[in-house]
Amino acid sequence: MSHRRSIQRWGTVAAAAAGLLVSGALQAQIRIAVIDPLSGPFANFGQFGLKHFQLAAADVNARGGVLGGQKIEIVPFDGKGSPQESMSAAQAAIGQGIHFVASSSSNVVTALVDTAGKVAARDPARSFLVLNYAGADPEQTNNGCSFWHFRFYPHSDMQMDAITQHLAADTSVKKVFIIGQDYSFGKQVSRAAKEMIAKKRPDVQIVGDDLHPLGQVKDFAPYVARIAASGADTVITGNYGNDLALLVRAAKDYGLKTKFYTYYAGGLGAPTAIGESGIDRVRMISEWHPNIAGDKARNYATAFKQKAAVDFYYLRVNTLLDMLVKAMNTAGTTDPVKVGLALEGMRFQSDTGEVTMRRDDHQILMPLYISSFVKADGKTVKYDLEGSGIGTKTDLAVPARQTEMPTTCNMRRPV
Repeated sequence: MSHRRSIQRWGTVAAAAAGLLVSGALQAQIRIAVIDPLSGPFANFGQFGLKHFQLAAADVNARGGVLGGQKIEIVPFDGKGSPQESMSAAQAAIGQGIHFVASSSSNVVTALVDTAGKVAARDPARSFLVLNYAGADPEQTNNGCSFWHFRFYPHSDMQMDAITQHLAADTSVKKVFIIGQDYSFGKQVSRAAKEMIAKKRPDVQIVGDDLHPLGQVKDFAPYVARIAASGADTVITGNYGNDLALLVRAAKDYGLKTKFYTYYAGGLGAPTAIGESGIDRVRMISEWHPNIAGDKARNYATAFKQKAAVDFYYLRVNTLLDMLVKAMNTAGTTDPVKVGLALEGMRFQSDTGEVTMRRDDHQILMPLYISSFVKADGKTVKYDLEGSGIGTKTDLAVPARQTEMPTTCNMRRPV
C-alpha cells in the first residue's frame, strides 16, 4: 500500500503512536518484539530503528489494523548489540507469547535464527519468525537459510553487485581501499568487493583491506592515514552507526579527497558528519532516498520527521509490516507457521515498485538506488539530509528483478 498520506491524516497516526508509546490506549493484541541495541555504542542506531517500527505500526493501526481490527504493538527489547543478550531477549519475548521478532545486525540475526530453529523443534507452540530488516550477511539466505527467517533487505552481495556496476563505469577509479567492521557483514563486504571488482574492472587495484573492531574505535585517524598512504582514489565501506560517522569525520578532518562508496551514508548521524566534504564524493546504496523521482513516500517521510525529530530512512520497515499484515490477513491467523507460508512468494506493491519475498530462501527482491551527495538546491534536489543542506541525487536505479542472485539454500519447512 502506498504511503502517500496527507499531513492531516498524520494526526491520526501520531495519536496512535502516542498511545503505543505513552498510555497504551490502543488495545494491543498482536505484539512484535524489536530486539536491537538500546544501550551501548550503537544505542542511537537501535533507537532509530525502533522509532521506525513504532510509527509504522501506528500507521497500520490507523488504517484499520489487522485481522478485522486487531492492533499491532511494538515491544522493545535491549539486545545491547550482543548475540548472547539478544538470544536472552528472544527467550523473554517468547515467554510473553510473542511470535514475531524483528532485528537488524547480521551477527544478532544469525543467533536469533538459531534460537528460533531450536525453539520450534523443542516446543512448536512457542515458535517465532525472525524478521530481518538490516542484517545483510548473504549466508543467512544461502547455506544458513531457515524457514523461521525472512529478510526484508537485499543482502550485501546484491548491494555490492549494484555498487560495483556503478564503480566499473567510472574510468577515474584506479585504486580502491576497503575498510569495514570486523564481523560477518564486514567480511562479506570485503570478499564481495574484491571478487566483483576483479570481474568487472580487472585493471583496478585493491590497495588496502582493513577490518576494525565493531563499535570500539574512537579515533579513526590512523585508518584514514593508511588510506591516504595507499594512494587510494576510492573507498568502499560497509560501516554503520558511529563507526561510519567517526570514519567519515576523521576523513574530513584529514582532508582526504577520496570517493566513498557506502552502504549507510544516509543513516542516522552520517550526513551531518560528512557535511559538505561529501559533495560529489560520497555515494550510498539504499532502497529509498529523499529525492527519488515520483517519490510515493514523501508525505509519510515529511510527517515522520515532524513527529520523530529524525529523518525517515527505513522504508523497508513499512514494507515489512505491510507484508506481515497482508500475510496475517491471508492466513486468517497469527500462527507463525501459517503466516510464514503466506509470506513465501508474496508479491507486494511498495512505494518504490513491486517487491517479492522469494520462496526459495526468504530473500526479498526490491529496487535499489545508488545516489550521490550533492548540494540541495530546492529544485532538482529538493530535500536535504538532517538539515545539512546536502541532498542526494539518483545515479543508478536497479529494478528488483536485476538484483536477484542465485541461492544455495535448501529450505526445510515445518509442514
